[in-house]
Amino acid sequence: MAALGLLIIRLVIGLTFVGHGAQKLFGWFGGTGVSETGQWLESIGIKPGGKIWAVVAGACELIGGLLFAAGWMTPLGAALITIIMIDAIITVHGRNGYWLTNNGFEYNFVLIAVTIGVAFIGPGRYVLFSP
Repeated sequence: MAALGLLIIRLVIGLTFVGHGAQKLFGWFGGTGVSETGQWLESIGIKPGGKIWAVVAGACELIGGLLFAAGWMTPLGAALITIIMIDAIITVHGRNGYWLTNNGFEYNFVLIAVTIGVAFIGPGRYVLFSP
């Protein structure tokens, strides 16, 4: 049952990050794409190069999510997701305190804990690629 539990966690979190990356990179799933995401990043003070950082963030989310969901190179996938979540805390949510009700970093922190926890435990039996 533990392997099934890990698979569910990996798929939900990993595919959610794939979706977030696709929103930033391609404008899919209601996203804004690189240009508008870059403009937003510059509007919150990430200057210069908002578009470059939009590509970097989108790629980390997309690649990290794919690796995490697949259970292949899980620590790397978890690290990419963790980096993005730490960045979100530093640039957006940290100043609002902990609780999500105040746009705080509660959700980001939970995602960091889960991805790091899975990286330490391992991806479980159900993986796309076996070493």
